[in-house]
Amino acid sequence: MFLKPDYNLKNIYEINLEELKQRGIKNILFDLDSTIMQSKTASYTEKTLEWLKKVRKDFFIAVLSNNHNEEYIAKVKPITDFPMVFCAAKPDTKAAENFLKDNNLKVSETAIVGDRPLSDIWCGKRLGCMTILVDSISADVEKPIVRFARKLERLTIRK
Repeated sequence: MFLKPDYNLKNIYEINLEELKQRGIKNILFDLDSTIMQSKTASYTEKTLEWLKKVRKDFFIAVLSNNHNEEYIAKVKPITDFPMVFCAAKPDTKAAENFLKDNNLKVSETAIVGDRPLSDIWCGKRLGCMTILVDSISADVEKPIVRFARKLERLTIRK
């Protein structure tokens, strides 16, 4: 199986927000860990907070995460002031479909952004959303085995 994200970028900061607006995107659903937050840290960098503030000027944003660790979720929720869905079980689409429906969001106006082709991008493709694959927000500090696993997973994407 090969997946082709609509965009394949180095990180979230490379997302061309003006281009998304021109393409009719009004909503962005982000993966959490390794996409907008370094995995297992339960904290955002100042750079990311500033960038998200900029994004929110023109887009409805939310998080769609597979994370199910209750202690971690309890740390992330108080520092996040936009909607979050945990235990999403991506690439399954049920949680995302329910969130879109509950918030009156159109698939055609929604982009899914994540660092994992086989969960985030596949979920977005199955939904019919625009998909944006990014490398880990903390790629420069990830362990070699994690980088190797990411390279293997990216063999599933078509350039």
